[in-house]
Amino acid sequence: MDINQLNFKHLFYFWRVAKKGSLTHAAEQIHTSQSALSTQIKQLENRLGKPLFDRRGRRLELTATGQQVFAYADSIFGLGEQMLGWLEGRDEGTTHVRVGSVSTMSRNFQVNWLRSLFRDPTVVLSVDSGSLQTLVERLLRHQLDVVLANEPVLSDPAHPVSSRFLGSQVISLVGRADRWSGTTLRVPQDLDAVEMAMPSLRHSVRAQFDALCFSAGVQPRLRAEIDDMTMLRLVARDSGWITVLPEVVVQDELRSGELVHVGQSSQLTEHFYAITAQHRQPVGPLNQLLLRAAAADAFT
Repeated sequence: MDINQLNFKHLFYFWRVAKKGSLTHAAEQIHTSQSALSTQIKQLENRLGKPLFDRRGRRLELTATGQQVFAYADSIFGLGEQMLGWLEGRDEGTTHVRVGSVSTMSRNFQVNWLRSLFRDPTVVLSVDSGSLQTLVERLLRHQLDVVLANEPVLSDPAHPVSSRFLGSQVISLVGRADRWSGTTLRVPQDLDAVEMAMPSLRHSVRAQFDALCFSAGVQPRLRAEIDDMTMLRLVARDSGWITVLPEVVVQDELRSGELVHVGQSSQLTEHFYAITAQHRQPVGPLNQLLLRAAAADAFT
């Protein structure tokens, strides 16, 4: 392809529509008609020789080619906007990093892993939570730069993603110090009829724990099952029950002595992943963080 023949106005209009996922919204934003936008994008598709969008009802979804073209366009025009912001003294070269995190992830893990971005004065950070499926869909629509998850995502032509392993942590049993200090329980042998709070069935750790107890013929007494790690942390702190969770969730309470470690099994482990779109280079500060893969820092 002769780059001199590429019409960057067509590419710009495509970029705007891809960011919005809608001809209507993009046309309103750049003050032009839908028909003009549609014509410009059609000319770009003719130039490239491949379709860039699939129409799904009222929504436009990027094809595999469209996703890769968008990645290049986002770099081109995104850097242009940053340059103008720096020259005009508006953002001083600010980089926006958009992070998605599954709702079952520890907030402490997220904060620890992202800490280097907090220290970077050029970064504006946004963090959204939700289901893994929803977050990956937003990642592929280029609404997020990375998704933090506790399970990898299988890549396929419809979902071209990469799952980068960040690290893992053995799952622990913790309890309030005023009740459980000095106690060590074997996992799972000593847990029959013990009152416990656990992650919900949506969490991979729960499936591991239930399988371990079933194999040993042990049946703890379930008192609470909770999807959100922050809520599970509060239950561990305020109830007298044994709680199953990654220690990073309650790192502050363990340091203060409010909670104590009661038991652990090497067969119970949570893994952590950073998921990115295959055809898109992460923005500078995030890319540096991914390359360092400083997972050890996320557990302290």
